[in-house]
Amino acid sequence: MSMKVALTHITRYQYSQEAQLGPQLVKLRPAPHCRTPILEYHLQIKPLDHLINWQQDAFSNHIARLVFPNKTNHLEIRVDLTAELIPINPFDFYLDSSAEHHPLTYDKNTHDGLLPYLKVTESGPLFNQFIQKIPAEKRRTIEFIIFINQLVFNQIAYLVRHEPGVQSVEETLSKGLGSCRDSTWLLVQVFRQLGLAARFVSGYLIEARPEWHNMNSPSDTQENIAELHAWCEVFIPGAGWIGLDPTSGLLATEGHIPLACAPEPESAMPIYGELDWCEVQLTHQISTRCV
Repeated sequence: MSMKVALTHITRYQYSQEAQLGPQLVKLRPAPHCRTPILEYHLQIKPLDHLINWQQDAFSNHIARLVFPNKTNHLEIRVDLTAELIPINPFDFYLDSSAEHHPLTYDKNTHDGLLPYLKVTESGPLFNQFIQKIPAEKRRTIEFIIFINQLVFNQIAYLVRHEPGVQSVEETLSKGLGSCRDSTWLLVQVFRQLGLAARFVSGYLIEARPEWHNMNSPSDTQENIAELHAWCEVFIPGAGWIGLDPTSGLLATEGHIPLACAPEPESAMPIYGELDWCEVQLTHQISTRCV
């Protein structure tokens, strides 16, 4: 049974003085490989005196490049989209015969194209200990990637963290705590260390199923839950990119709407840009409703 959900995402920056903005790069449009049907999409920008160019980066992400000719004391970015949440079977994919079991080997052409997603950029004693605990025996690939995802899920407790940036894998492992982006970056590095190409995904997570609602509120006032989220995608020959969410320990389904995918978190930032020096107050709101 499908469900149509309207999502509104408003990000507002209030500056302490009139400031000149450099080009602002906005990655808040569903990615080309999004499996959830997007019925409508609108991007609204304030101030109105701006120029917008739609581009695609090297990783095929949609980018709205915003140019503001005049100084401003605010910037508001509003996304309105309607998604049809048709139940997705996360196991509905084909595995190439060469990839039915792990360890697996990519053919040369595939390997060369995946090089940015195979590069291990972090290390440390805790990370090495974590890798050494993973059994080295041959296993069915799908069982193996689910096992690794749940291993991170059970090791790292979820933490709402408002500080910018992503923790190092050593910090995440030492604390045993992390935001969705922290546990995702750890999972990406683990997969790469094990010879599997993995990438960082930034997107919307819509939890529209009734059993996920706040059951303490009256049924007629229950709201869907939506948030900016991060998860991992791992490349398996035949299946392509498979989404795994270490925050839940599950595979990505219809509620996961990817916005940007990249080898590292910095290239998947939803909004990036420079401006004159000033104090900035940020407000952020995401709301959803059934259509």
